[in-house]
Parts: sequence; C-alpha cells; structure tokens
Amino acid sequence: MEVTCENCKTKLNIPDEKIPRGQRATVTCPKCSNRITIEGPPAESENGFSLQEETFTESADYGQEDPILDTFEEGVPLALVMVGDASRAESIKKSVEELGYRFVPAEGTHEATGKMRFHGFDLVILEDGFDGAALDNSPIMNYLNHQPMSLRRGMFVVLMSPGLKTRDQMKAFALSADLVVNPRDLNQLTAVLKNSIAEKEKFYKVFMDTMKEVGKA
Repeated sequence: MEVTCENCKTKLNIPDEKIPRGQRATVTCPKCSNRITIEGPPAESENGFSLQEETFTESADYGQEDPILDTFEEGVPLALVMVGDASRAESIKKSVEELGYRFVPAEGTHEATGKMRFHGFDLVILEDGFDGAALDNSPIMNYLNHQPMSLRRGMFVVLMSPGLKTRDQMKAFALSADLVVNPRDLNQLTAVLKNSIAEKEKFYKVFMDTMKEVGKA
C-alpha cells in the first residue's frame, strides 16, 4: 500500500500485511514526523466474507486503532525498552545507543505488542511491573514466548527487577530470558549487554555450525 504524507508529500510504501483488517494504524512520516492514519481492509466475518463498510467504520469510531507504526532506518538494530521510570529509561537509552541500537520506548502493553507485531526488534528490555504486570505474569513475556523460534532466537531479551541478581544465568533461563539485570547495576549496563550479547552470538554460531555438520540446518 502506498500512502503520501499530506504535510511534506513524502511517499511511503507500507506492506499490506502490516495493516490489520478492520483496524487503523498510524504511520509516523520519517521525514517530517507527521502522523498519517491508514485504514486497513474490512474485517472478515466468521464465514470468511468481508464485513460491511458500516461495521468497520463503527468499530473504528470507538478508537480501536493499532499503535503507531513507526518507520526506522533500514539496517539499524532496534531496542524496544519497556520501563516505567523516566530516569531509568534515560540511562538505558544511553547504553543501547552506545552499542549502536535505535532506542524505541513503549508506554504500555498494547503499544509494545503492536510495535513487536510490526517490527523485528534485536533487543528487548522489560522491567518488572511494567504496565502493572509482574514478570511471571507479564503479557509481554507471554507474547514473546509464543513467537516462532526462528524469530525469538533473533531477539536478545533482558528482564530487569530489584529482586534479580545481574547476570544470574539460571534465573534468566527460568524466566525465558537471555539476561537478567538489577536496576542498581544500570551504570554497568553497556558492558553487561555487550558481553552477554557477544556470548549469545558465539553460542548460536557454534550451534548452527554443528547443526549444519549433522545435516539439520
């Protein structure tokens, strides 16, 4: 689908599959930051036929819109950060940008899962209590754990909580994460992330090389 920014006339090509049926998405123009609302195709009824236009319009009027569909520079790794404290978010932003990631914040569960639906994130950082949910009952973790393994393997997932010991590998494994961090160690986050990500990349390189040798990759 091709859309044109009304403000600066920049043309954007949005894959049709990125716009959910029966909903709206809001695209941020990468040139002027103007927000462009896009209406998805009509929703389908249970028998597979498209619903009438009136039904779609009525649903959209109640504000059932998808989160903002941001546009990012191709080739730049993305870091989705979900924390509730502004000072911690700023500290994390500094660390991930030092490592070459584009910092992408989310303010709530719906926005976070929407962003993950539209974009592939290389790094995901989730704080305990984000949007009122504990890590062991987090809808964000539930969403991540139901992703295809090929996608999930490409993400580096970091969980942050005062009750965790930084780089506790057994706890990270139990929580289906790659790394756990205590907020008091945020001043060391750049180094911790750099080393932990390198370790995972090395592990999966060996893993994939071994799978190729036995003919399973």
